[in-house]
Amino acid sequence: MEINLGDIIYMKKQHPCGSHEWEVLRVGADFKIKCVRCGRLVMLPRVKLEKAVKRIVSSRSSADEG
Repeated sequence: MEINLGDIIYMKKQHPCGSHEWEVLRVGADFKIKCVRCGRLVMLPRVKLEKAVKRIVSSRSSADEG
């Protein structure tokens, strides 16, 4: 699964605020993600994030950036 900057991902476990959706803010060895509902920021290692992601809800293509 390829996760890019700006993608909205759907996690298997829900956040305490009730949301499953997170926005990807940083990509690398660690991922920085932000809860779409409450704005909470979380840093996760790549391995842990890849196991926790169920699907990519919306993806930002290179055509949208330009």
